[in-house]
Amino acid sequence: MAAIDALLKTMLEKGGSDLHLTVGLPPKARISGALQAIGTTPLDATGMETLLKEICPPKRWTEFLERRDLDLAHEIPGLARFRANFLCNHWGQAAVLRQIPAKIMSFEDLKLPEALKKLCHLNEGLVVVTGPTGSGKSTTLAAMIDYINSNLTKHIITIEDPIEFVHPVKKSVIVHREVGEHTESFGAALKGAMRHDPDILLVGEMRELETIKLALGCASMGMLVFGTLHTNNAPKTVDRIINAFPADEQNQVRVMLAGCLAGVVAQLLCKRVPKGRCAVHEILLTHEALPNTIRSGQIANIRGIIESGSTEGMITMDNSLMNRVKDGTVEAKEAYMKAANKALFAPLLKPGDLTEGH
Repeated sequence: MAAIDALLKTMLEKGGSDLHLTVGLPPKARISGALQAIGTTPLDATGMETLLKEICPPKRWTEFLERRDLDLAHEIPGLARFRANFLCNHWGQAAVLRQIPAKIMSFEDLKLPEALKKLCHLNEGLVVVTGPTGSGKSTTLAAMIDYINSNLTKHIITIEDPIEFVHPVKKSVIVHREVGEHTESFGAALKGAMRHDPDILLVGEMRELETIKLALGCASMGMLVFGTLHTNNAPKTVDRIINAFPADEQNQVRVMLAGCLAGVVAQLLCKRVPKGRCAVHEILLTHEALPNTIRSGQIANIRGIIESGSTEGMITMDNSLMNRVKDGTVEAKEAYMKAANKALFAPLLKPGDLTEGH
């Protein structure tokens, strides 16, 4: 058993989700949203290298030493899988390992909005699931792919760094490709996918211009493309995609995006009452006014489209937060801290709410 596995097991026993390893500090885990030490002995440089090297294939270790940054998957057989990121910081080598749920959770498990099923039944277009790091984007996407796999006969190609969820054979054919192992880059995998006759593509990260450009191209060519970004809401997502391109290309990109954007699902995690965390969503679906809004650059008007489309399943993040407060899942002070329009939640606060833990 790898030495790091003992730390991971301790983290899981305490209900943690992420293991943080830094030279000069004891191992820490994120438990119910807060970092807590799970050991007392600070890690030194030699011990850190031993921990990391033991779970990293030699070829990938060489890659880490060259690039100073690496993503890979690690598994404790019979217990759990983890997404690991190795990095270098001021103190030396470091790592963060996040648990990947062993079970692919369903729509029902996650209590996802029914509107997301509409996106799963689309034949083409770009669907972006977005939110901060650690907000559960991969878990939500896995549930959506599992729904498709359980109900539809599709050819699905996933491109990830690393592979997080391995989907079993159901009704669809699913091919998993890992950047660094099965393909050189997201861009190379997307170029290849165009020749593989896919119905659906899942792009784990739309970080680089080439990846965004190819994802838009695939969505415009009749494929259903799911991708992720790190924005907080639908308008910022549209802006992020357009602003990724040079200024002289942005008008053309607006036209392309207007023609292929099928939906945006923005996700945040909130502290749940009495413990744990739950997701809240902003949902933008296709609407007759959306293409012209994007083409004309009036991105601020997207908020109005969402608000007017509530009967179709669209919802703003603030309204989603309010629903969670009303059903007692999330406290008002937590919603206030996450909200865009804080004035909406201010009347619900109790005396002292903003001075406790913030």
